[in-house]
Amino acid sequence: MEQEPETLQAAVLYFADPTNCRKYLAARRWPDGVTCPTCGSSKVRFSEKHNRWQCGSHHAKRQFTSKTGTIFEDSAISLDKWLLAMWQVVNCKNGISSYEIARATGVTQKTGWFMDHRIRLALGIEPSAKLSGHIEADETFIGGKARNMHVSARKRRITGTGTKDKTAVMGILERGGKVRASVIPNRKRHALQSEVKKHVEAGSALYTDALLSYEGLASDYAHQVIDHAVKYVDSQVHTNGLENFWSLLKRSISGTYISVEPFHLFRYLDEQAYRFNNRKMTDAERFDAAVKGIVGKRLTFDALTGKLGSGGCVG
Repeated sequence: MEQEPETLQAAVLYFADPTNCRKYLAARRWPDGVTCPTCGSSKVRFSEKHNRWQCGSHHAKRQFTSKTGTIFEDSAISLDKWLLAMWQVVNCKNGISSYEIARATGVTQKTGWFMDHRIRLALGIEPSAKLSGHIEADETFIGGKARNMHVSARKRRITGTGTKDKTAVMGILERGGKVRASVIPNRKRHALQSEVKKHVEAGSALYTDALLSYEGLASDYAHQVIDHAVKYVDSQVHTNGLENFWSLLKRSISGTYISVEPFHLFRYLDEQAYRFNNRKMTDAERFDAAVKGIVGKRLTFDALTGKLGSGGCVG
């Protein structure tokens, strides 16, 4: 087998060989040897002719491929296109739109949009240990600017002034570590403090702005406030790390995806958080880590669009 790719150009050439695609996925999915996804047996046999494995035990779904039980399952799109799209999603700093995926892989824009979202599903963060140390917490609003919208979209989406028609998002950053971002219902005390207590270990140093909703956290955290009406930095007291993350997020949404429906926003947060949290990795390492997250995740088109047909295939 050829040397595994380190660059996009090498990835295009490497994954053009279906055998390389299969072996690359199998090595990450089954590092200790291929096992049956249905029963877990290691007594499996590979058929070159049919490009699939068959379990030695007699049961339903004996035959399987490297796609089975992953985000690629039941997709007629070849693995070389899937892996090329995934390489671009995890490594393009400002994201890659469904139109670019479509042009690069030769699929339709609608298919590219579906591929993008299935890949984002694999990037979703599964929180484990709480964040600790020096923590920044901040919130922002995501939503299109009225002056950039078509008149029909403006009438549908802009029904008030200020932030009424925008989506509130909260971020929590462990300095020198990872960020967690999520859609929140509002900026009221319960919503914000619930997120902090969910993700931050008690006793940590917590830095926020002067929003009154954060008042009351001093009993559980070493809470310090920076008033942005006065200054943005006071020694260690600031939220500049999260401001950097918001800048990256908004640049990708405004410059690359253009239009993001609130229904799908959490997926774009997962994508940006994945790239940010793995920013110290090489492109190959970031891609490798993403591929290891494809198993056990499934997203159908009906679920993606809310079965309403109006999920919006843009972005």
